[in-house]
Amino acid sequence: MRSPTITIGCGLVLGVDAVPVQVEATARHAGDGTPRLLGLVDACVREAYHRVLQAFFALGLPQPRGVTTVNFAPAALRKHGSGFDLPLALALAGAAGLYAPERAARLFAFGEIGLRGQILPARGVVSVALTARRDGARALVCCPEDATACAGVDGLPLAAAATLADAVFWLAGRRELPPPPPPPSRPSPPVPDLADLRGHRTPKRALAVAAAGGHNLLFTGPPGTGKSALLRRLPGLLPPPSPSERLAILQVHAAAGLPLPPPDRRPFRAPHHTSSTASLLGGGADVRPGEVTLAHRGVLFLDELPEFRRDTLEAMRQPLEDGIVTVGRARQTVTMPAQFLLVAAQNPCPCGHHGDRLRPCTCTPPAITRYRARLSGPLLDRIDLRVEVPSLLPHELRADPDPAGSTATLAERVLVARARQTSRQRGGTVADNARLSDRDLLQACAATEPVLRALDDVLHRHAQGGRGRVRLLRLCRTLADLDDRAAITADDVFEAAALRGLHHDAAAAP
Repeated sequence: MRSPTITIGCGLVLGVDAVPVQVEATARHAGDGTPRLLGLVDACVREAYHRVLQAFFALGLPQPRGVTTVNFAPAALRKHGSGFDLPLALALAGAAGLYAPERAARLFAFGEIGLRGQILPARGVVSVALTARRDGARALVCCPEDATACAGVDGLPLAAAATLADAVFWLAGRRELPPPPPPPSRPSPPVPDLADLRGHRTPKRALAVAAAGGHNLLFTGPPGTGKSALLRRLPGLLPPPSPSERLAILQVHAAAGLPLPPPDRRPFRAPHHTSSTASLLGGGADVRPGEVTLAHRGVLFLDELPEFRRDTLEAMRQPLEDGIVTVGRARQTVTMPAQFLLVAAQNPCPCGHHGDRLRPCTCTPPAITRYRARLSGPLLDRIDLRVEVPSLLPHELRADPDPAGSTATLAERVLVARARQTSRQRGGTVADNARLSDRDLLQACAATEPVLRALDDVLHRHAQGGRGRVRLLRLCRTLADLDDRAAITADDVFEAAALRGLHHDAAAAP
């Protein structure tokens, strides 16, 4: 009698997405029973067989003897990771006759197995769950922790098994599995209030514009003026992620093996300026997400921007423009999402006091020129908002807090602006103002002749081209949204030019 071939679905995590993989096991009742693991598996997957056998022994399950061949298809992809432990174990159990072969039809499994038979979390379970749903899986078997993480994947039944015995007996129809446990309720860490910082009315206005329209932001000023403190308060202005955005955030963090962020918060990543290009953009032998992907649908904060390696900063130009990052390798090319809000801070010169009204600058003009040359023009052009953060005088530091500049007040205005953007784009995918296409931007602005004349004047005086015109219009649209206005005005054009730093650029020569 021909022995059955049991097939269990799984997924190979590449970057953020998962490629479907079929784990096939067949048995015969001859030979020594030592299996052959086929399909370009690495050492971690080869060792899984011995972990699985020990788990069978520890749980008192019948040993899957006589299994001779296990294939991981497609064979051309190198298989890596501990998530293949559970599908391998279930395929071995089915080939050994521990449950009926038809019970494995359209079943996906993912998880690591310990020596005592417990099923442990594995990196990338949300990506595997999305792949299972796309392939029409009957269910996904995983550990309770991973089942909780996958609860946001609608349309995919989840089987939360704590041990390998639970999964095998469930497949055999001898045991029911409990529903996935609810996510643990932990309070979100508080975000500092902008009202704690005195003065800085224009930088706070720039923060609200960045949060409302998704515009990249650069603060320039002497040390100690509050640049970093202001930017670290930006997450408090951002609205909570939508369900689709939340799922995308969960997928990225699960693929990176990181703890999942609170459900009402967007990611906030702040890598050190010594970070390598691979750590920011992603890479490695088994391509993993970098900081630009971990900040997807959130904020990427680069403090001391000129101190980052120039090649690293230049490599960020594609993610800033396209919202994706592509990592090429000899065997494969992986594309990962990278739609983030870039905020950065820098000093105006090496000593930090060029233009400071409290302390004189000690840098020579060539030193200032070299320092500013660390940031290329094309990179700066992708930063919509470039705002000065000056030193505050002693009497300004003693001023009473401004209620209009508090986090709660500005966050309400940001929600109003976001609601306007959503209503304008009803019926399609909602894009931030900073990512509006040219056609959608022209329809959203509907600029009158006086506004167009003011725009032409600004572009002429500051030698701006087509890209500068588009970015100015996007800023104008966000400024009008923040003020809850349907039409943009000439005042919006002049404020957008000031927030974009055009006036400062004209007088920036040291």
